[in-house]
Amino acid sequence: MSLIRTRFAPSPTGFLHIGGARTALFNWALTRKQGGAFVLRVEDTDLERSTRESEEAVLDGLRWLGIDWDEGPLRQTDNADRHKAVVEQLLSEGKAYRCVCTKEELEARRDADIKAGGKGIYDGRCREAAHGADCGDHTVRLRVDAEASLRWDDLVFGPSGQDASEIGDGIIRRTDGTPLYHLAVVVDDIDMQISHVIRGADHHSNTPFQLALYRALGAEPPTFGHVPLIVAESGRKLSKRKDPVSIQQFKADGFLPDAMVNWLVRLGWSHGDQEIFSRDEIVEHFGLDHVGRAGAQADLQKLEWLSQHYIKEASADALYEAVNPFIDAVAGRNVDRDANLDRTLDLLRERSNTLVEMAEKARFVLCDDIEIDAGAAKKHLRPVALEPLEALIPSLEALDEWSEASLEPAFEATCKALDDLKLGKLAQPVRVCVTGTGASPGIYETLEVVGQTRTIARLRAGVDVIKARIAEG
Repeated sequence: MSLIRTRFAPSPTGFLHIGGARTALFNWALTRKQGGAFVLRVEDTDLERSTRESEEAVLDGLRWLGIDWDEGPLRQTDNADRHKAVVEQLLSEGKAYRCVCTKEELEARRDADIKAGGKGIYDGRCREAAHGADCGDHTVRLRVDAEASLRWDDLVFGPSGQDASEIGDGIIRRTDGTPLYHLAVVVDDIDMQISHVIRGADHHSNTPFQLALYRALGAEPPTFGHVPLIVAESGRKLSKRKDPVSIQQFKADGFLPDAMVNWLVRLGWSHGDQEIFSRDEIVEHFGLDHVGRAGAQADLQKLEWLSQHYIKEASADALYEAVNPFIDAVAGRNVDRDANLDRTLDLLRERSNTLVEMAEKARFVLCDDIEIDAGAAKKHLRPVALEPLEALIPSLEALDEWSEASLEPAFEATCKALDDLKLGKLAQPVRVCVTGTGASPGIYETLEVVGQTRTIARLRAGVDVIKARIAEG
Protein backbone atom coordinates (compact mmCIF):
# COMPACT_ATOMS: atom_id res chain seq x y z
CA MET A 1 0.00 0.00 0.00
CA SER A 2 1.38 3.44 -0.92
CA LEU A 3 2.09 5.86 1.88
CA ILE A 4 -0.46 8.51 2.73
CA ARG A 5 0.36 12.05 1.58
CA THR A 6 -1.57 14.94 3.06
CA ARG A 7 -1.20 18.69 2.85
CA PHE A 8 -2.10 21.84 4.72
CA ALA A 9 -2.62 24.73 2.33
CA PRO A 10 -3.16 28.03 4.15
CA SER A 11 -3.70 31.35 2.41
CA PRO A 12 -1.20 33.96 3.74
CA THR A 13 -3.73 36.75 4.07
CA GLY A 14 -3.66 37.18 7.86
CA PHE A 15 -3.04 35.27 11.07
CA LEU A 16 -3.31 31.53 11.60
CA HIS A 17 -6.99 30.94 12.42
CA ILE A 18 -7.86 28.23 14.94
CA GLY A 19 -9.88 26.52 12.20
CA GLY A 20 -6.82 26.34 9.99
CA ALA A 21 -4.66 25.23 12.90
CA ARG A 22 -7.06 22.40 13.68
CA THR A 23 -7.11 21.35 10.01
CA ALA A 24 -3.31 21.27 10.04
CA LEU A 25 -3.36 19.26 13.27
CA PHE A 26 -5.83 16.71 11.88
CA ASN A 27 -3.69 16.26 8.75
CA TRP A 28 -0.53 16.01 10.83
CA ALA A 29 -2.01 13.45 13.24
CA LEU A 30 -3.45 11.26 10.47
CA THR A 31 -0.17 11.36 8.55
CA ARG A 32 2.03 10.65 11.54
CA LYS A 33 -0.21 7.76 12.54
CA GLN A 34 0.19 6.14 9.13
CA GLY A 35 3.83 7.04 8.61
CA GLY A 36 3.25 9.15 5.51
CA ALA A 37 4.32 12.61 4.38
CA PHE A 38 2.76 15.92 5.43
CA VAL A 39 3.21 18.76 2.93
CA LEU A 40 2.93 22.48 3.71
CA ARG A 41 1.80 24.48 0.69
CA VAL A 42 1.19 28.21 0.91
CA GLU A 43 -1.67 29.16 -1.42
CA ASP A 44 -0.61 32.71 -2.22
CA THR A 45 -2.38 33.22 -5.55
CA ASP A 46 -4.47 36.08 -4.11
CA LEU A 47 -1.74 38.57 -4.97
CA GLU A 48 -3.60 41.59 -3.57
CA ARG A 49 -4.03 40.15 -0.08
CA SER A 50 -1.16 37.67 0.29
CA THR A 51 1.93 38.93 2.14
CA ARG A 52 5.17 37.37 3.31
CA GLU A 53 4.45 38.81 6.75
CA SER A 54 1.22 36.83 6.94
CA GLU A 55 2.98 33.76 5.61
CA GLU A 56 5.57 33.98 8.38
CA ALA A 57 2.80 34.47 10.95
CA VAL A 58 1.17 31.22 9.79
CA LEU A 59 4.48 29.35 9.92
CA ASP A 60 5.28 30.75 13.38
CA GLY A 61 1.86 29.63 14.61
CA LEU A 62 2.42 26.10 13.35
CA ARG A 63 5.91 25.98 14.87
CA TRP A 64 4.56 27.21 18.22
CA LEU A 65 1.95 24.45 18.18
CA GLY A 66 4.66 21.90 17.38
CA ILE A 67 3.08 20.91 14.06
CA ASP A 68 6.00 20.02 11.80
CA TRP A 69 5.95 19.18 8.11
CA ASP A 70 7.97 16.91 5.83
CA GLU A 71 7.94 18.99 2.64
CA GLY A 72 7.68 22.73 2.15
CA PRO A 73 6.77 25.39 2.65
CA LEU A 74 5.98 25.42 -1.07
CA ARG A 75 4.30 28.44 -2.65
CA GLN A 76 1.49 28.06 -5.13
CA THR A 77 2.70 31.03 -7.15
CA ASP A 78 5.92 29.12 -7.87
CA ASN A 79 3.77 26.74 -9.91
CA ALA A 80 2.06 29.49 -11.93
CA ASP A 81 3.56 28.42 -15.25
CA ARG A 82 2.32 24.88 -14.69
CA HIS A 83 -1.21 26.15 -13.98
CA LYS A 84 -1.22 28.18 -17.19
CA ALA A 85 0.06 25.23 -19.20
CA VAL A 86 -2.72 22.99 -17.87
CA VAL A 87 -5.37 25.50 -18.96
CA GLU A 88 -3.86 25.56 -22.45
CA GLN A 89 -3.76 21.77 -22.45
CA LEU A 90 -7.46 21.57 -21.60
CA LEU A 91 -8.25 24.09 -24.34
CA SER A 92 -6.26 22.16 -26.94
CA GLU A 93 -7.98 18.91 -25.96
CA GLY A 94 -11.45 20.47 -26.23
CA LYS A 95 -12.05 19.94 -22.53
CA ALA A 96 -12.27 23.68 -21.95
CA TYR A 97 -13.42 26.65 -24.01
CA ARG A 98 -13.23 30.42 -24.09
CA CYS A 99 -16.24 32.39 -22.91
CA VAL A 100 -16.80 36.02 -23.93
CA CYS A 101 -19.93 36.57 -21.84
CA THR A 102 -19.58 39.72 -19.75
CA LYS A 103 -20.22 39.84 -16.05
CA GLU A 104 -23.37 41.88 -16.60
CA GLU A 105 -24.71 39.42 -19.17
CA LEU A 106 -24.03 36.47 -16.89
CA GLU A 107 -25.76 38.12 -13.94
CA ALA A 108 -28.82 39.02 -16.00
CA ARG A 109 -29.19 35.50 -17.42
CA ARG A 110 -28.58 33.90 -14.02
CA ASP A 111 -31.23 36.07 -12.35
CA ALA A 112 -33.72 35.31 -15.11
CA ASP A 113 -33.07 31.58 -14.80
CA ILE A 114 -33.54 31.63 -11.04
CA LYS A 115 -36.75 33.65 -11.43
CA ALA A 116 -38.01 31.00 -13.85
CA GLY A 117 -37.31 28.26 -11.31
CA GLY A 118 -33.86 27.26 -12.53
CA LYS A 119 -30.61 26.94 -10.56
CA GLY A 120 -28.82 29.91 -12.06
CA ILE A 121 -25.93 27.90 -13.50
CA TYR A 122 -24.12 28.94 -16.68
CA ASP A 123 -26.31 28.25 -19.72
CA GLY A 124 -23.48 27.15 -22.02
CA ARG A 125 -23.88 30.12 -24.40
CA CYS A 126 -20.23 29.94 -25.56
CA ARG A 127 -19.83 26.16 -25.27
CA GLU A 128 -19.87 25.48 -29.00
CA ALA A 129 -18.83 28.92 -30.21
CA ALA A 130 -15.21 27.85 -30.76
CA HIS A 131 -13.80 31.24 -29.79
CA GLY A 132 -10.10 31.53 -30.56
CA ALA A 133 -7.33 33.19 -28.59
CA ASP A 134 -8.02 36.43 -30.49
CA CYS A 135 -11.63 36.70 -29.30
CA GLY A 136 -10.91 39.61 -26.96
CA ASP A 137 -11.60 39.65 -23.25
CA HIS A 138 -12.66 36.20 -22.14
CA THR A 139 -12.61 33.64 -19.39
CA VAL A 140 -11.92 29.94 -19.82
CA ARG A 141 -14.53 27.43 -18.70
CA LEU A 142 -14.22 23.71 -18.07
CA ARG A 143 -16.47 21.64 -20.32
CA VAL A 144 -18.28 19.56 -17.69
CA ASP A 145 -20.00 16.40 -18.91
CA ALA A 146 -23.62 16.97 -17.88
CA GLU A 147 -24.17 13.22 -17.62
CA ALA A 148 -21.31 12.66 -15.18
CA SER A 149 -21.70 11.90 -11.50
CA LEU A 150 -19.56 14.09 -9.27
CA ARG A 151 -20.04 12.15 -6.07
CA TRP A 152 -17.64 10.77 -3.50
CA ASP A 153 -17.63 8.98 -0.16
CA ASP A 154 -16.44 11.60 2.30
CA LEU A 155 -14.40 10.38 5.28
CA VAL A 156 -16.53 12.51 7.59
CA PHE A 157 -19.84 13.24 5.85
CA GLY A 158 -20.19 9.96 4.01
CA PRO A 159 -21.91 9.88 0.58
CA SER A 160 -21.58 13.39 -0.86
CA GLY A 161 -21.69 15.33 -4.12
CA GLN A 162 -24.11 15.90 -6.96
CA ASP A 163 -24.67 15.33 -10.66
CA ALA A 164 -22.66 17.44 -13.07
CA SER A 165 -25.85 18.89 -14.51
CA GLU A 166 -26.33 20.76 -11.24
CA ILE A 167 -23.08 22.74 -11.40
CA GLY A 168 -22.57 23.70 -15.04
CA ASP A 169 -19.35 24.72 -16.77
CA GLY A 170 -17.27 26.57 -14.18
CA ILE A 171 -14.54 29.11 -14.87
CA ILE A 172 -10.93 27.94 -14.54
CA ARG A 173 -9.16 31.10 -15.84
CA ARG A 174 -10.07 34.73 -15.28
CA THR A 175 -10.12 37.47 -17.89
CA ASP A 176 -6.73 38.67 -16.63
CA GLY A 177 -5.22 35.28 -17.49
CA THR A 178 -4.80 34.00 -13.92
CA PRO A 179 -6.12 30.53 -13.05
CA LEU A 180 -8.85 30.20 -10.46
CA TYR A 181 -8.31 28.51 -7.10
CA HIS A 182 -10.05 25.31 -8.22
CA LEU A 183 -7.68 24.77 -11.12
CA ALA A 184 -4.55 25.61 -9.14
CA VAL A 185 -5.41 23.44 -6.14
CA VAL A 186 -6.26 20.40 -8.25
CA VAL A 187 -3.12 20.69 -10.36
CA ASP A 188 -0.94 21.11 -7.27
CA ASP A 189 -2.55 18.17 -5.48
CA ILE A 190 -1.99 16.00 -8.57
CA ASP A 191 1.62 17.08 -8.98
CA MET A 192 2.35 16.60 -5.27
CA GLN A 193 0.66 13.19 -5.31
CA ILE A 194 -1.63 14.13 -2.44
CA SER A 195 -3.58 11.02 -1.47
CA HIS A 196 -5.89 12.54 1.18
CA VAL A 197 -7.36 16.03 1.24
CA ILE A 198 -8.52 16.84 4.76
CA ARG A 199 -10.01 20.34 4.94
CA GLY A 200 -12.82 22.43 6.39
CA ALA A 201 -16.47 21.76 5.60
CA ASP A 202 -16.63 25.15 3.87
CA HIS A 203 -14.85 23.43 0.96
CA HIS A 204 -17.41 20.60 0.77
CA SER A 205 -19.38 22.39 -1.95
CA ASN A 206 -16.21 23.02 -3.99
CA THR A 207 -15.43 19.34 -4.34
CA PRO A 208 -17.82 18.38 -7.19
CA PHE A 209 -16.27 20.90 -9.60
CA GLN A 210 -12.80 19.82 -8.51
CA LEU A 211 -13.76 16.21 -9.21
CA ALA A 212 -14.74 17.33 -12.72
CA LEU A 213 -11.25 18.79 -13.10
CA TYR A 214 -9.62 15.54 -11.97
CA ARG A 215 -11.74 13.72 -14.53
CA ALA A 216 -10.75 16.15 -17.31
CA LEU A 217 -7.07 15.75 -16.42
CA GLY A 218 -7.32 11.98 -16.36
CA ALA A 219 -6.14 11.85 -12.73
CA GLU A 220 -7.37 9.76 -9.83
CA PRO A 221 -8.90 12.08 -7.24
CA PRO A 222 -7.66 11.91 -3.65
CA THR A 223 -9.72 10.69 -0.74
CA PHE A 224 -11.65 13.63 0.71
CA GLY A 225 -12.55 14.34 4.31
CA HIS A 226 -14.30 17.58 5.31
CA VAL A 227 -14.21 18.47 8.98
CA PRO A 228 -16.96 20.58 10.58
CA LEU A 229 -16.34 24.25 11.16
CA ILE A 230 -15.54 25.61 14.61
CA VAL A 231 -18.34 27.73 16.05
CA ALA A 232 -18.82 29.80 19.17
CA GLU A 233 -20.23 28.22 22.33
CA SER A 234 -23.66 29.59 21.38
CA GLY A 235 -23.46 27.79 18.04
CA ARG A 236 -23.09 31.00 16.01
CA LYS A 237 -20.29 31.53 13.52
CA LEU A 238 -17.04 32.71 15.04
CA SER A 239 -16.43 36.43 14.66
CA LYS A 240 -12.94 37.87 14.24
CA ARG A 241 -14.12 40.95 16.14
CA LYS A 242 -15.94 39.24 19.01
CA ASP A 243 -14.09 35.94 19.48
CA PRO A 244 -10.46 34.95 19.98
CA VAL A 245 -9.68 33.11 16.74
CA SER A 246 -5.99 33.78 16.14
CA ILE A 247 -3.37 31.30 17.29
CA GLN A 248 -1.10 34.29 17.92
CA GLN A 249 -3.73 35.76 20.24
CA PHE A 250 -3.97 32.57 22.27
CA LYS A 251 -0.17 32.54 22.50
CA ALA A 252 -0.16 36.17 23.66
CA ASP A 253 -2.88 35.35 26.20
CA GLY A 254 -0.51 32.86 27.81
CA PHE A 255 -1.86 29.46 26.84
CA LEU A 256 0.67 26.65 26.64
CA PRO A 257 1.02 25.05 23.18
CA ASP A 258 0.37 21.56 24.58
CA ALA A 259 -2.93 22.79 26.03
CA MET A 260 -3.82 24.45 22.74
CA VAL A 261 -3.10 21.29 20.73
CA ASN A 262 -5.12 19.17 23.16
CA TRP A 263 -8.04 21.61 22.95
CA LEU A 264 -7.92 21.87 19.16
CA VAL A 265 -7.85 18.13 18.55
CA ARG A 266 -10.94 17.70 20.73
CA LEU A 267 -12.93 20.24 18.69
CA GLY A 268 -15.04 17.80 16.73
CA TRP A 269 -13.03 14.63 17.48
CA SER A 270 -13.31 12.23 20.39
CA HIS A 271 -11.78 9.04 21.70
CA GLY A 272 -14.17 7.62 24.24
CA ASP A 273 -14.41 9.85 27.30
CA GLN A 274 -10.75 10.80 27.30
CA GLU A 275 -10.12 14.54 27.54
CA ILE A 276 -6.37 14.87 28.03
CA PHE A 277 -4.07 13.65 25.26
CA SER A 278 -0.33 13.78 24.88
CA ARG A 279 0.93 14.27 21.35
CA ASP A 280 1.86 10.60 21.17
CA GLU A 281 -1.66 9.65 22.23
CA ILE A 282 -3.15 11.95 19.59
CA VAL A 283 -1.11 10.19 16.91
CA GLU A 284 -1.99 6.77 18.31
CA HIS A 285 -5.74 7.27 18.52
CA PHE A 286 -6.63 9.86 15.88
CA GLY A 287 -8.93 8.93 13.03
CA LEU A 288 -11.54 10.74 10.97
CA ASP A 289 -14.10 8.06 11.76
CA HIS A 290 -14.52 9.71 15.14
CA VAL A 291 -14.92 13.24 13.79
CA GLY A 292 -18.49 14.50 14.12
CA ARG A 293 -20.46 16.32 11.45
CA ALA A 294 -21.94 19.07 13.63
CA GLY A 295 -20.16 22.35 14.23
CA ALA A 296 -17.48 22.03 16.90
CA GLN A 297 -18.10 24.47 19.75
CA ALA A 298 -15.07 26.40 20.99
CA ASP A 299 -15.44 25.97 24.75
CA LEU A 300 -12.95 28.47 26.21
CA GLN A 301 -13.54 27.23 29.76
CA LYS A 302 -12.35 23.81 28.63
CA LEU A 303 -9.23 25.43 27.20
CA GLU A 304 -8.54 27.17 30.52
CA TRP A 305 -9.01 23.88 32.35
CA LEU A 306 -6.57 22.16 30.02
CA SER A 307 -4.14 25.04 30.31
CA GLN A 308 -4.09 24.78 34.09
CA HIS A 309 -3.53 21.04 33.81
CA TYR A 310 -0.48 21.52 31.60
CA ILE A 311 0.85 24.33 33.81
CA LYS A 312 0.58 22.02 36.83
CA GLU A 313 2.29 19.18 34.97
CA ALA A 314 5.12 21.18 33.38
CA SER A 315 8.68 20.67 34.60
CA ALA A 316 10.33 23.60 36.36
CA ASP A 317 12.56 24.25 33.35
CA ALA A 318 9.69 24.11 30.83
CA LEU A 319 7.47 26.32 32.98
CA TYR A 320 10.15 28.96 33.43
CA GLU A 321 10.95 29.03 29.72
CA ALA A 322 7.27 29.44 28.84
CA VAL A 323 6.39 32.07 31.43
CA ASN A 324 9.63 34.07 31.24
CA PRO A 325 8.45 36.62 28.62
CA PHE A 326 5.32 37.34 30.63
CA ILE A 327 7.31 37.68 33.86
CA ASP A 328 9.68 40.14 32.23
CA ALA A 329 6.69 42.15 30.99
CA VAL A 330 5.17 42.38 34.47
CA ALA A 331 8.49 43.24 36.10
CA GLY A 332 9.48 45.70 33.39
CA ARG A 333 12.96 44.17 33.25
CA ASN A 334 14.79 40.92 32.56
CA VAL A 335 14.17 38.71 35.57
CA ASP A 336 16.98 36.36 36.51
CA ARG A 337 15.97 32.85 37.40
CA ASP A 338 16.75 31.69 40.91
CA ALA A 339 15.42 29.24 43.49
CA ASN A 340 13.04 31.85 44.89
CA LEU A 341 11.45 32.49 41.49
CA ASP A 342 11.09 28.76 40.88
CA ARG A 343 9.44 28.44 44.29
CA THR A 344 7.06 31.30 43.48
CA LEU A 345 6.04 29.74 40.18
CA ASP A 346 5.54 26.41 41.88
CA LEU A 347 3.22 28.02 44.43
CA LEU A 348 1.17 29.58 41.64
CA ARG A 349 0.71 26.49 39.46
CA GLU A 350 -2.68 25.51 40.81
CA ARG A 351 -3.86 29.12 40.90
CA SER A 352 -3.13 29.99 37.28
CA ASN A 353 -5.10 29.15 34.15
CA THR A 354 -2.67 30.93 31.84
CA LEU A 355 0.92 32.13 31.86
CA VAL A 356 -0.33 35.73 31.78
CA GLU A 357 -2.34 35.07 34.91
CA MET A 358 0.64 33.37 36.57
CA ALA A 359 2.95 36.29 35.81
CA GLU A 360 0.41 38.78 37.11
CA LYS A 361 -0.10 36.76 40.29
CA ALA A 362 3.69 36.77 40.77
CA ARG A 363 3.79 40.58 40.70
CA PHE A 364 4.15 40.76 44.50
CA VAL A 365 7.49 38.96 44.19
CA LEU A 366 8.69 40.46 40.92
CA CYS A 367 8.17 44.11 41.85
CA ASP A 368 9.42 46.06 44.84
CA ASP A 369 6.53 48.48 44.72
CA ILE A 370 3.03 47.05 44.70
CA GLU A 371 -0.35 48.69 44.51
CA ILE A 372 -2.93 47.58 47.06
CA ASP A 373 -6.31 46.73 45.57
CA ALA A 374 -8.90 49.24 46.82
CA GLY A 375 -11.52 46.60 47.49
CA ALA A 376 -9.11 44.40 49.43
CA ALA A 377 -7.91 47.39 51.45
CA LYS A 378 -11.46 48.45 52.31
CA LYS A 379 -12.32 44.93 53.47
CA HIS A 380 -9.18 43.98 55.37
CA LEU A 381 -7.13 47.09 56.21
CA ARG A 382 -9.61 48.39 58.76
CA PRO A 383 -8.86 49.96 62.14
CA VAL A 384 -9.37 46.60 63.84
CA ALA A 385 -6.34 45.26 61.94
CA LEU A 386 -3.98 47.95 63.22
CA GLU A 387 -3.11 46.36 66.57
CA PRO A 388 -2.46 42.85 65.14
CA LEU A 389 -0.20 44.23 62.42
CA GLU A 390 1.75 46.43 64.81
CA ALA A 391 2.16 43.46 67.16
CA LEU A 392 3.41 41.15 64.41
CA ILE A 393 6.08 43.45 62.95
CA PRO A 394 8.55 43.22 65.87
CA SER A 395 8.20 39.44 65.95
CA LEU A 396 9.10 39.24 62.28
CA GLU A 397 11.99 41.65 62.68
CA ALA A 398 13.42 39.47 65.41
CA LEU A 399 13.57 36.33 63.27
CA ASP A 400 17.09 35.13 62.49
CA GLU A 401 15.77 32.59 59.98
CA TRP A 402 13.15 33.50 57.37
CA SER A 403 11.20 30.38 56.45
CA GLU A 404 7.78 28.80 56.69
CA ALA A 405 8.97 26.93 59.75
CA SER A 406 9.96 30.11 61.59
CA LEU A 407 7.09 32.29 60.40
CA GLU A 408 4.34 30.03 61.72
CA PRO A 409 5.37 30.29 65.41
CA ALA A 410 5.66 34.08 65.06
CA PHE A 411 2.08 34.30 63.83
CA GLU A 412 0.82 31.91 66.48
CA ALA A 413 2.54 33.82 69.25
CA THR A 414 1.08 37.11 68.04
CA CYS A 415 -2.42 35.67 67.89
CA LYS A 416 -2.09 34.20 71.39
CA ALA A 417 -0.88 37.52 72.79
CA LEU A 418 -3.99 39.18 71.36
CA ASP A 419 -6.45 37.07 73.34
CA ASP A 420 -6.24 34.12 70.98
CA LEU A 421 -7.05 36.12 67.89
CA LYS A 422 -8.09 33.88 65.03
CA LEU A 423 -5.31 33.41 62.49
CA GLY A 424 -7.46 34.68 59.62
CA LYS A 425 -7.89 38.04 61.37
CA LEU A 426 -4.14 38.48 61.17
CA ALA A 427 -3.25 36.59 58.00
CA GLN A 428 -5.67 38.42 55.69
CA PRO A 429 -4.51 41.97 56.53
CA VAL A 430 -0.92 40.73 56.20
CA ARG A 431 -1.71 39.17 52.82
CA VAL A 432 -3.24 42.42 51.52
CA CYS A 433 -0.27 44.46 52.73
CA VAL A 434 2.29 42.11 51.24
CA THR A 435 0.67 41.08 47.94
CA GLY A 436 -1.79 43.91 47.30
CA THR A 437 -4.69 41.45 46.97
CA GLY A 438 -6.84 39.26 49.16
CA ALA A 439 -5.75 36.04 47.44
CA SER A 440 -2.36 34.33 47.37
CA PRO A 441 -0.74 31.01 48.25
CA GLY A 442 -0.50 30.10 51.94
CA ILE A 443 0.54 33.07 54.06
CA TYR A 444 3.78 31.53 55.30
CA GLU A 445 4.80 30.40 51.82
CA THR A 446 3.94 33.85 50.49
CA LEU A 447 6.05 35.71 53.05
CA GLU A 448 8.94 33.33 52.55
CA VAL A 449 9.25 34.16 48.83
CA VAL A 450 8.70 37.90 49.38
CA GLY A 451 11.57 38.01 51.85
CA GLN A 452 12.01 39.57 55.27
CA THR A 453 13.00 43.09 54.25
CA ARG A 454 10.19 43.61 51.74
CA THR A 455 7.60 41.96 53.98
CA ILE A 456 8.31 44.24 56.91
CA ALA A 457 8.42 47.34 54.69
CA ARG A 458 5.06 46.48 53.18
CA LEU A 459 3.52 45.79 56.58
CA ARG A 460 4.68 49.19 57.77
CA ALA A 461 3.16 50.76 54.65
CA GLY A 462 -0.10 48.95 55.39
CA VAL A 463 -0.07 50.26 58.96
CA ASP A 464 0.30 53.77 57.56
CA VAL A 465 -2.71 53.19 55.30
CA ILE A 466 -4.86 52.19 58.27
CA LYS A 467 -3.67 55.15 60.37
CA ALA A 468 -4.46 57.52 57.51
CA ARG A 469 -7.96 56.12 57.24
CA ILE A 470 -8.46 56.51 61.00
CA ALA A 471 -7.25 60.11 60.81
CA GLU A 472 -9.69 60.83 58.01
CA GLY A 473 -12.49 59.59 60.25
